Amino acid sequence: MTDRAGERAASEAGPSHAERYAAQRALQRLPRLRAFRDTLSIELDPFQQAACAALEQGRSVLVAAPTGAGKTIVAEFAVFLAMFEPTTKIFYTAPMKALSNQKYSELVAQYGPSEVGLLTGDTNINARARIVVMTTEVLRNMLYADSDLLTDLAYVVMDEVHYLADRFRGAVWEEVIIHLPEHVRLISLSATVSNAEEFGDWLQAVRGDTDVIVSETRPVPLEQHVLVRSKLVDLFDSSGKAATNRVNPELVQLARAGGHTPHKGRQHHPRRWEKRAGFEQRADRAEIVGMLGARNLLPAIFFIFSRAGCDQAVRQLVRAGVRLTDAAEREEIRQIVEERCRTLRDDDLAVLGYWEWLDGLQRGVAAHHAGLLPAFKEVVEELFQKKLLRVVFATETLALGINMPARTVVLEKLEKFNGEARVPITPGEYTQLTGRAGRRGIDVEGHSVIQWTPGLDPQAVASLASRRTYPLNSSFRPTYNMAVNLIEQFGRQRTREVLESSFAQFQADRAVVDLARTVRKNQEALEGYARAMTCHLGDYTEYAALRRELNDLERGTKRAGEPGEKADKLRRQKQLEGLRSRMRKHPCHGCADREAHARWAERWWRLKRETDKVSRQITGRTGAVAAVFDRITEILTTLDYLRTDEHGRLGLTPEGRALRRIYGERDLLVAESLRQGLWNDLDAPGLAAMASAIVYEARRDDGQAPEYALPRGAFRPALERTQELWARLDDLEREHRLPGSEPLATTLALPMQRWASGGSLDAVLRDADLAAGDFVRWTKQTIDLLDQISLVADGPVGRTARSALDAIRRGIVAYSSVA
Repeated sequence: MTDRAGERAASEAGPSHAERYAAQRALQRLPRLRAFRDTLSIELDPFQQAACAALEQGRSVLVAAPTGAGKTIVAEFAVFLAMFEPTTKIFYTAPMKALSNQKYSELVAQYGPSEVGLLTGDTNINARARIVVMTTEVLRNMLYADSDLLTDLAYVVMDEVHYLADRFRGAVWEEVIIHLPEHVRLISLSATVSNAEEFGDWLQAVRGDTDVIVSETRPVPLEQHVLVRSKLVDLFDSSGKAATNRVNPELVQLARAGGHTPHKGRQHHPRRWEKRAGFEQRADRAEIVGMLGARNLLPAIFFIFSRAGCDQAVRQLVRAGVRLTDAAEREEIRQIVEERCRTLRDDDLAVLGYWEWLDGLQRGVAAHHAGLLPAFKEVVEELFQKKLLRVVFATETLALGINMPARTVVLEKLEKFNGEARVPITPGEYTQLTGRAGRRGIDVEGHSVIQWTPGLDPQAVASLASRRTYPLNSSFRPTYNMAVNLIEQFGRQRTREVLESSFAQFQADRAVVDLARTVRKNQEALEGYARAMTCHLGDYTEYAALRRELNDLERGTKRAGEPGEKADKLRRQKQLEGLRSRMRKHPCHGCADREAHARWAERWWRLKRETDKVSRQITGRTGAVAAVFDRITEILTTLDYLRTDEHGRLGLTPEGRALRRIYGERDLLVAESLRQGLWNDLDAPGLAAMASAIVYEARRDDGQAPEYALPRGAFRPALERTQELWARLDDLEREHRLPGSEPLATTLALPMQRWASGGSLDAVLRDADLAAGDFVRWTKQTIDLLDQISLVADGPVGRTARSALDAIRRGIVAYSSVA
């Protein structure tokens, strides 16, 4: 039996008699966990049981486990615990609206619509329910507003908590964790990260009793292959003769031959083989799908790091006549699609390519990416879960938490475009992507298939595939909105302490420990070097400094050869003569061991320079988060959002209280624009266009629309004033050593104005040059900002914002699968 087969047999054998007995004894002391287990059709894994036990015993938990391992069982137990009490509430937070919608539907099916609510910014259903699913931003805003919905809150689930590493939204997770009331128990669910203990230590520091439960075990073993032409080759040696994770020798041999096994007795060049065998062309996807089907490896998810590539792949299979469904399945697919899309207008469906999309679905083939209309994406997810789709071509966004496991995951390439360049995918990304392979309770094993490309290095692939974890690093940084909210709640000094309890500062402080250790070690070496260069005739440190100064000046004099530098050269010559004279007169100049001392002095100087650099790093990291907060408060005080009272306490002005309710990357710009009345003359379509310019993040070099492509009338002077204000604020931020912000992106302004004025979907998408899914996403962010403005702005601007919001929330933007 091979090592891998032995491992599988052991895992299938399950826990030993002793382990089962110990688990039964433990359950006797946990009546609610025992009752919960009786509702399940599966046995709890050890990590699930440990996490649930900790919850019943009154502790918070951090559960880090691979995708598909069953972390959500722990969250379900927290809901089960909450429902035991007559008034206890539980909030379930997720990073994306799609995840929130999915979880809401699952909980409604289990507990009924009266017990479950949903809050995602643009959807508000049963907010006072005892179980409320929400995006993390909604909970953050509740905490800052001290919402009465927090009454009786006992548990908060933070699904996909590793999102706190996200550059744009990660800070929200830390804000929530820091500000939740002390009695609330936190259920943090994370992908496998390599520093789970460090994150757990921080949770322990800020939340109290927290158990860290880590599982490295995939519930369904993963078999990894490389597809070389039509041959599926194991990535790792499965002969049982080699150590674990040794690359398959057959694959190494194929790589040396350029992906083709040469005929015996002939000499072949790898590049020639690649050209003759067609290795420089993309493999035929229809053949690959047929091969996977023949080997019973469907359903499969093909990860293609390009939306256009996903759509093209579907068209390629349709043109090839691929059909993976029978007549009954095609009829069921058609009925589901028509039911889910019945609220969409016929003329919109034509614009969205509905009939081509439906044709692919009925063949068992679909794409899944952020450019797809949310309604279409939800249909794809539902059909895949119902096993009616066999092949999905997806971008990596599908790997982030959506419940869509497959038997096989296919990676067409091991690199992707990150917005600036093509870069290799990381071990963490590889883990996330291949985590979709293997359906628990359905598949005995999952499969990952990497397609051969010229130059593929099997050793590098094996290294990528065998490193299963990645570190979780904080992206936390204070914002203007955060500053005014915290100062209002805690005052300035307490706020600095709160910020210093962030995971960002926790990690910085841990790094400081290592840096300080380096400094101490270097100081000891410096003392040794200083002793070695000690001279009995005088201060050799002083003499060495003269030598170094002389050396630097001599090098500078040699470089000074331009005609206009004659006077400068003469000045340097004079300095050189002075230094040489001082050196000759120095007592150490006559020492017989002078050059030996000089070598030690050079080592001392190099190490001193390195040590000073590390010391500066320590200074920069200590209190780094609070230092950024101090710069933000200086700007807010300068602009009169904060003011010091007669007792020396820093408090909010009326403008500061308005800023408390404005969230987003440009919070201060929005607050200042409203305060200065820059948008007072805008009508509803014009204000919608302005809000879109505030929230829109342009693609590369696509931010500024030419003047002729901007809305006319009051919009243009309002935009000019807003851009001038942005420039002043940007200068002010840079003066205070803050990074500043990007200029407004105006390319969506005219399409948004036309949409708000009742324009057709076809015309607006053409003007915006955006996919339907992108247009919906940016419009919903525009709605979110308009909603904030309607609550904050005085008089007419607030009413205009409400009108603008109603004008753009229509058609495909208004569609919601859960409302």
